Amino acid sequence: MEQTLLWLLAIALIFLGLAGTIVPVLPGVPLVFGGMFVAAWIDNFQRVGWITLTLLGLLAAAAMLVDFLAGAFGAKRVGASPRAILGATLGAVIGIFFGLPGIIVGPFAGAFIGEWSARGKLGAAGKVGIATWLGLVFGALAKIAVAFVMLGVLVVSYLLN
Repeated sequence: MEQTLLWLLAIALIFLGLAGTIVPVLPGVPLVFGGMFVAAWIDNFQRVGWITLTLLGLLAAAAMLVDFLAGAFGAKRVGASPRAILGATLGAVIGIFFGLPGIIVGPFAGAFIGEWSARGKLGAAGKVGIATWLGLVFGALAKIAVAFVMLGVLVVSYLLN
């Protein structure tokens, strides 16, 4: 009975984490990793060992880093000023505290304000803001892809051992 409950917990965490890769309010990749850790723990790490868990942890860390930095890299790609890149990063961090609207608007607003304060050109600031937002979209897509790669690694490891 206990093992069944642990499997339900592992599966629930993984599915909740996959939903969290799309819904920014949930910590998607950490939940996916947590579910995978529980799945490995169920049989004392016999099928999914520490090497696989380390790989999954590195993938999770990479996905979170890409997600965090994507907006700033989008801004940099269109020649944004250092102030705009800093603004995009600060906007992303501050936006987290305002839920989904803050996560969407925060990096755009931060990059826009940073670029406008650095160069004083409204058009350039808008371009940088849009590039920042597009960077976030591509970062989210990368995060989703990594979460599914993690799931594939877990399944292959589980089936091969």
